[in-house]
Amino acid sequence: MKFIAEEIIKTVDAAAAYIRAIPDEIFYRKPNPAKWSPVEILGHLVDSAQNNLQRFIRSQYEDVPHIVYNQDEWVRLAQYRDYPREDLLTLWQALNRHVSRVLTVMDSTMYSRMCDTSKGVKEVHDLKFIAEDYLSHMRHHLRQIEAGSGQ
Repeated sequence: MKFIAEEIIKTVDAAAAYIRAIPDEIFYRKPNPAKWSPVEILGHLVDSAQNNLQRFIRSQYEDVPHIVYNQDEWVRLAQYRDYPREDLLTLWQALNRHVSRVLTVMDSTMYSRMCDTSKGVKEVHDLKFIAEDYLSHMRHHLRQIEAGSGQ
């Protein structure tokens, strides 16, 4: 998990520079009404960090917690479309530093603890898989932001 934790920090630090450099007209523009703008994608990554923190913590002391969220509703209700870039970026960076710390201090006996992430058919994964998937998911969305393409 330490490797994943380090990769999260490297990824976040590298992304922060190019996110700050994106012109406002691109950062806040939706590519079409059904897709997220780059700022909304960043907001989604904030929500992902919050929900995955729950998974990483609660799965260590609860038996197979069921932790899911409706990503579109979270983005809509948080109204990320108008969120000040620097505030959102600071929040995202801080949450990921915390995720990284939680993964770093996690006892290796906890890596196999399970969490249900299903929205329909039951999907149970161990914390090691969830951590790897979290990093992969983040990188996927950061590539979208970098491309300015939206969701």
